[in-house]
Amino acid sequence: MRVFVTGASGWIGSAIVDELLAAGHEVTGLARSEASAAALAAKGALVRRGDLDDPAGIRAGAEAAEAVFHLANKHDFADPIGTAAAERAAVQAIADALAGSGRPFLLASGTAGLAQGRPATEADPSPFHGPDAPRGGTENLALEYVDRGVHSVSLRFAPTVHGLGDHGFISVLANIARQRGVSGYPGDGANRWSAVHRTDAARMAVLGLAKAPAGSRLHAVAEEGVPTREIAEAIGRALDLPVAAVAPEDVAGHFGWIGRFFAADGAASSAVTRELLGWTPTGPTLLEDIAAGGYPA
Repeated sequence: MRVFVTGASGWIGSAIVDELLAAGHEVTGLARSEASAAALAAKGALVRRGDLDDPAGIRAGAEAAEAVFHLANKHDFADPIGTAAAERAAVQAIADALAGSGRPFLLASGTAGLAQGRPATEADPSPFHGPDAPRGGTENLALEYVDRGVHSVSLRFAPTVHGLGDHGFISVLANIARQRGVSGYPGDGANRWSAVHRTDAARMAVLGLAKAPAGSRLHAVAEEGVPTREIAEAIGRALDLPVAAVAPEDVAGHFGWIGRFFAADGAASSAVTRELLGWTPTGPTLLEDIAAGGYPA
């Protein structure tokens, strides 16, 4: 199958490209830089130069493909409005290109913010609608296209997709701990973050291409909820730093922009996804990756 992938050189995208190539698919990856293009070509993938600010180019890539993975995102927390707008424009371009074709469209989303007081499940609809919502409300936008002949599938990734070399949320928390001289956790540290190893997430995504019905919401979650206190303690052990609670009123000042995410309860289940796809995570746990030195300076 000819598969077009945005975010093909990213942390999750590069692992999904590896899985797609191993499964025998022909992959074309969107590459913003020469370095990204070279890395994709070295794997045996085809390259389309462009970025999220080129929706016409993204549409052309989708039109030439038999399936599309949209994994790119600017992740510019200093400009959430611009990030959401670019994300929505890209998803709109892909969905319009695939309308009426029945071709698969798998897009990255997340489990955060789906439920309060319990683990989020695949049955929970996204509460984010419209261009000003997180990610531009693109999960709901893509799923609306199921009625217009697009085989849309939402890939909801855990807040932490970890592994050696991870530069995501846990890396940010480790850097804050170094700067502060203490590994902190919000409040009593009982709130939880779900997590999944990068290789498990990639395998789930490619199984979704093969097996998920249109309109599915899949959860790339291996650990339903790791308490934030345990995360902070693991970072403290790895960096040889003390561990301390951060009072709720001090979370924003201590952690900066990531504080509101770290203080939220982000537990999520993947029971439905596992049964539907026959997917069983086998990678290291989050705490194992932290202990193994996954977050060096």
